[in-house]
Amino acid sequence: MEMERTFVLIKPDGVQRGLVGRIIGRFEKKGLKVVSTKMFWVNEDMAKKYYAEHEGKDFFPGLVEYVTSGPSVAIVLEGKGAVATVRGLIGTTDPAEAHPGTIRGDMGMDISRNLIHGADSLESAHREIRLFFSPQELLDYSRVDRTWLYKE
Repeated sequence: MEMERTFVLIKPDGVQRGLVGRIIGRFEKKGLKVVSTKMFWVNEDMAKKYYAEHEGKDFFPGLVEYVTSGPSVAIVLEGKGAVATVRGLIGTTDPAEAHPGTIRGDMGMDISRNLIHGADSLESAHREIRLFFSPQELLDYSRVDRTWLYKE
């Protein structure tokens, strides 16, 4: 399995509830490397591009309103099988159905305020990373724990 990069967005409710550090910590504890992170307010144009696959659906306006309602934190993570690993750590979309031990299962209460997004495929990760980050913002570096995480 190769090293992958994936995209995560801690949504406005996660920021407002003061969960940014705890959420990033969950990824780091698993062994994922933070490649880049930034806090910003998603504007309407960016939100529409971000949720483009849902345009025309009944819930699309609510998604745009939700993600533009406050600051968010965008993160690029790296690791072997990063996309699947992050999806597993996040849990199902509806926190009421998410397993204990997942981010949504432990910290979320409502499907319309589900704290976090993680790319669902490598293709989505690449698209979302390009939407939120310039190539210069993605850092290449080695962590000292790599040999303890992966048998090379």
